[in-house]
Amino acid sequence: MPKGYIIGHITVKDPDAYREYVERDTPILRGLGGRFIVRGGQGEVIEGSAHDRHVVIEFPSYQAALAAYHDPDYQEVAEIRRRTADSTIIVVEGAE
Repeated sequence: MPKGYIIGHITVKDPDAYREYVERDTPILRGLGGRFIVRGGQGEVIEGSAHDRHVVIEFPSYQAALAAYHDPDYQEVAEIRRRTADSTIIVVEGAE
């Protein structure tokens, strides 16, 4: 079964407030089976345009990734991200 991924492209508007989101979302998503593959770090836009920050979280399956995104505890914390950053969040199925 292919793995599932939550991919986030984010531009932080309020770094101090966004820090709370990072501190609170990490244990929730890890507890739901997520493993952070990419989280910020150095990056370069080679073509097109993008947000400033990129995150990839791996899950055992596509369904697990969707369930993690829709989890009520995560959605409560996601409100912090929505207030403090512009973001695009995508859930995708990996290749086998």
